[in-house]
Amino acid sequence: MSDLGAKIREKRLEKQMSIKDMAEKTGLTSGFISQVERNQTEPSITSLRKISQALEVPVFNFFIDEQNNNIVVKKSQRQKLKFTNSHLEYELLTPDLNRQMEMFFARLESGASTCEEPLAHKGEEVTLVLKGQMEIIIGIDKYNLEEGDSIYYFASVPHQIINTGNKDLEFVTTITPPRF
Repeated sequence: MSDLGAKIREKRLEKQMSIKDMAEKTGLTSGFISQVERNQTEPSITSLRKISQALEVPVFNFFIDEQNNNIVVKKSQRQKLKFTNSHLEYELLTPDLNRQMEMFFARLESGASTCEEPLAHKGEEVTLVLKGQMEIIIGIDKYNLEEGDSIYYFASVPHQIINTGNKDLEFVTTITPPRF
């Protein structure tokens, strides 16, 4: 993740956006964004989602390499996303983000949540619980899902996933268009 800051800065400049503009769009401070771009601090998943929304790119965009022309993604070759001190790990199941949808596998530790506060983005999502127990908050509604359950929702409504079980929660999510 050593080039995360450089990728964010490159995308910001490509969008002809100042640090101040990005701070206003994200609600983060200019100083914090500057530190992220210089790799002096690592953003939380919540902060990175705000940055990616302001730049109109999926979060995974900052962690994957060029377009992949393969149509098969071997388990051992999945692009992985794990933050320092995070209780959440993602693996991209699609070859890249240049498709009409994105699919990822996630593992969330017991008692942890996918973000600090419910977040929204463009698109639609389907989530399937593979193992464990999930509470998903969508707007003001809460849903409890168990192994084998799935849920479809509009991602424009703020949402958050919480592991309510006593073991790791594993789930697969498909998003269209790619926005995570």
